[in-house]
Amino acid sequence: PRMDGMELLKNLRTKTAMPVIFLTSKDDEIDELLGLRMGADDYIKKPFSQRLLIERIRALLRRSQPGLSTEVLTYKDVTMDLAAHRVHRDGREIILGPTEFRLLKYFLQHPGRVFSREQLMDKVWGHDIYVEVRTVDVHIRRLRKALNEDHAPDLIRTVRSAGYALANETAAPL
Repeated sequence: PRMDGMELLKNLRTKTAMPVIFLTSKDDEIDELLGLRMGADDYIKKPFSQRLLIERIRALLRRSQPGLSTEVLTYKDVTMDLAAHRVHRDGREIILGPTEFRLLKYFLQHPGRVFSREQLMDKVWGHDIYVEVRTVDVHIRRLRKALNEDHAPDLIRTVRSAGYALANETAAPL
């Protein structure tokens, strides 16, 4: 209430790279130019249709997360088809539970990055779900068992005192 959209955008840009779309009744070209120059990703003047807004959001998300715009995620010999909700490793289908699917999806979206148990709980289970920290270990074990059937190399790396990552090199299972 004490700041306008331009001030809010300026504050946001110092803290995050979150995509921003201005929805405004200001229809002067100078206001639109100023908003875009200050860092807005898009500028929509009122009145606007909901369909237009939704498509602009989708386009913005595709541009801001190019790796996530595809419906198929791949890493080494693992392929995840998000639309069909199927996972294959070296051509054979892997059956995963819903939590293991979300966990693998998150790892595939961030290969090589190490995540603590707490980070995985927030990103995979959500902020408003309470589970024990060791629940992550149980689901990692289930994911490993499904992925490593037929003695395939382990793709999940345990980083002592840090967490888990989708590994570039093979690691011994827990």
